Amino acid sequence: MFEPHVTVACLVQAEGHLLMVEERVNGRATLNQPAGHLEADETLLQAARRELREETGIDAAVQHFLGVQQWIAPDNTPFLRFLFSLDLATKQPTAPQDSDIDRCWWLTPEAIIQADNLRSPLVAESVRLWQSGARYPLHLIGAFQWPFHEDARGSDA
Repeated sequence: MFEPHVTVACLVQAEGHLLMVEERVNGRATLNQPAGHLEADETLLQAARRELREETGIDAAVQHFLGVQQWIAPDNTPFLRFLFSLDLATKQPTAPQDSDIDRCWWLTPEAIIQADNLRSPLVAESVRLWQSGARYPLHLIGAFQWPFHEDARGSDA
């Protein structure tokens, strides 16, 4: 049976820059969108908000669904990555709570695409997808929990 790692990622835009996190992978500083694994008993939207808060200190709900990315890492680990975005009026200060995150950066899309230390090829592809204007309503990501919770339908407040 195919058992991919399910992850979420957030493209956060403010003043023409995207928020990135720097984390060490095998001793090397890498750039990634605020991202992480879906945990048991949470919706994709809840996971996206939690990862954003843990990795950047910013507590905000995602606004759009951008798409799903399927990728098999070089070590043969399969991933399904659900990609979300949100726009902030201004760049906000960051305060990572996750010990795996060294710092956060507000970078231009071009600087991200050209960087040679991206966590995976999905990082640049996510920026390209965001640049293409892809924005889908959150209701496309349905979550059905029992007992039913109102925030499972996308109003992740």
